[in-house]
Amino acid sequence: MTKIMILSISILSLFLAGCAGNAEILIADFEGDSYSTWQVEGDAFGQKPAEGTLENQRDVSGFLGKGLVNTYLNGDETTGVLTSPEFKIERKFINFLVGGGDSRRIRIELLVDNQVKLAASGRESEALEWENWDVSEFIGRNAKIRIVDRDRGGWGHILIDHIYQSNAGRGAQPKTRRFTLRNKYLNFPVKRTAKERLVSLITDGKKLREFSVRLAHDDPDYWVYLEIGEFKGKKANLHINKYDPQSTKGFDKVFQADKFPGQENLYKEKLRPQFHFTSKRGWNNDTNGLAYYDGEYHMFYQHNPFGWPWGNMTWGHAVSTDLIHWTELGDAIHPDELGTIFSGGAVVDHKNTSGFQTGDEKPIVCFYTSAGGTNPWSKGQPFTQSIAYSNDRGRTFTKYQGNPIIGHIRGGNRDPKVIWYEPTKKWVMVLYVEESDMDFFTSTDLKNWTKTSRIKSFHECPELFELSVDGDENNKKWVLYGAAADYFIGSFDGKEFKPETESITFDHGNAFYASQTFSDIPEEDDRRIMMGWGQVPMPEMPWNQMISFPLVLSLRTTKDGIRMFAVPVKEVEKLHKEKHSYSDEIIDGTETLSGINGELFHIRAEFDVGNADSFGIIVREYNITYDAEDNCIICTGPESDIGPERFHEPHSEPLKPVDGKISIEILVDRSMVEVFPNNGRYYFPMGAYLVDRDPAIKVFSEGGKTKLNSLEIYELKSIWK
Repeated sequence: MTKIMILSISILSLFLAGCAGNAEILIADFEGDSYSTWQVEGDAFGQKPAEGTLENQRDVSGFLGKGLVNTYLNGDETTGVLTSPEFKIERKFINFLVGGGDSRRIRIELLVDNQVKLAASGRESEALEWENWDVSEFIGRNAKIRIVDRDRGGWGHILIDHIYQSNAGRGAQPKTRRFTLRNKYLNFPVKRTAKERLVSLITDGKKLREFSVRLAHDDPDYWVYLEIGEFKGKKANLHINKYDPQSTKGFDKVFQADKFPGQENLYKEKLRPQFHFTSKRGWNNDTNGLAYYDGEYHMFYQHNPFGWPWGNMTWGHAVSTDLIHWTELGDAIHPDELGTIFSGGAVVDHKNTSGFQTGDEKPIVCFYTSAGGTNPWSKGQPFTQSIAYSNDRGRTFTKYQGNPIIGHIRGGNRDPKVIWYEPTKKWVMVLYVEESDMDFFTSTDLKNWTKTSRIKSFHECPELFELSVDGDENNKKWVLYGAAADYFIGSFDGKEFKPETESITFDHGNAFYASQTFSDIPEEDDRRIMMGWGQVPMPEMPWNQMISFPLVLSLRTTKDGIRMFAVPVKEVEKLHKEKHSYSDEIIDGTETLSGINGELFHIRAEFDVGNADSFGIIVREYNITYDAEDNCIICTGPESDIGPERFHEPHSEPLKPVDGKISIEILVDRSMVEVFPNNGRYYFPMGAYLVDRDPAIKVFSEGGKTKLNSLEIYELKSIWK
């Protein structure tokens, strides 16, 4: 044998030995019909690996093959431990797929010498993703894998698949895609069960947008979009912080277009309210910056454009000429290095006190909380107050270069509400500063503020306005109001609010929070108009929550003192279709009204209180009852297998007849019923899922007869058609 042949054989032997030393070593792939030599304890794991999603579990994704460890067996109540046989650590890394809950009580562990050396959990997601342990320091030693589920609470389960040894760590890495921006949208596929990833849009070396999104690995539940029209023609980098082609393919599916997938079905979705505003995509909560300017009502709102749950707080924006039909303009104010964009108010600076005006249009100035530390971009920043302004009727906004205008005071100080106080010719701001305290500030230019007082009052989202009592313009009172719809009635001198009442409750329903009233309503109108967050979850829909119907507020004298009343704005009549009228009828038992069609209604009824124990109206299984024995009104929704339990729990308030009569006004949409008894003495905003319910409208009288003086039922048009 020649020296050359001997050398070649030696090199080949070394190469093959090296390959053998680099080969992956499978620990478990859970593809069999049992756990084999793994030891099972408890009842969470069953007798064999699961085959994907278990009963009543959200869709599980990201696992390989057919089998995996899934401890959701019989729900989150089950617990247990699964332990591997002992094996020798021979490679630098142990890679595995993990999902499920995020807790020290739910995790996968590496045991060396029976001691836990490394551990990992899911991130409250049913999508498994690759993780790895660097075990180079343990090479040559024996070890075990232990999978632990000791948690019975929510997300009390773990998902594990495909555990193997390798000299290469498996896991997500950053990735960048490059675009020349030419269209209206960048479209992103979303999966509700996927893990959140951080995405940034960068042009000319400057970060323009940053947000978290649950990118689909396979078929998306729905698509969301990033508006890019204002950057048209620019070259941009789209960056994701963690990318793995095995579990984050959705990033590769992002594309530009002038439409978004699913747009053709917009406003036709099953649970979509038909005369309450909802955003096209994503979550909404508080109404913000309600203001009127030159024929348009501006409604801003807390918006997560990129997902169903709360997050990525941004100011969404819609306009209307009639308070009924809304056009969504797109997001107005976006998160930045100072924080995400929390709640606040807006005013029209008619006298240009700010100096922001550059053309003929008056500036619309928005005040918001820069919620520092609520996104990675603003890590380490506190909560401060900032402004942005528009000189083009609210179509674009510029952030003030001097932000923040008010620095950090304490905690999560937030939600600035600004009004013009004519007697002192100054702007007034009310700001929540934690611990139920509200601070008052004044300014002459909207940029420089001086603190004038503090009051112990309500939790977050303050509101301050003046109303006449019983319509008497010579008798006016001020209202200080908080997010949970509690309020004081009192006096205000431009610097300090002095309450004259105890805290009073305005909201008597189950689906209302963080409302606001419009600024700058013209004098010839002079109504105090309120809209708020309709707290109604929308399961399996591409949007979540809603905005309540606009109300007109007034102060009226009652036997309990001065109280705030609410009725729907008169513009609801624009939606009226066919009218059904009844009068002077005696009700004895339950009567189904015939010839009424539809699912959307505006109803006005007046009853004489006679000898019946109770009477009322049932609309699509929603029951509004007057209990004549206890003198109270009761609103009760139908039971549902979706949404909060509170939606079908009775809500009641004491209500005395007025001149022997009870009146009830009702608005009925697909997912909310709003009830206004006795001309708005109480406001009941009630979440309810009325799709696929018995469409009948019924009147009833129990334990005696009741006279129905009048009943008007209007079928309503959709605002989206």
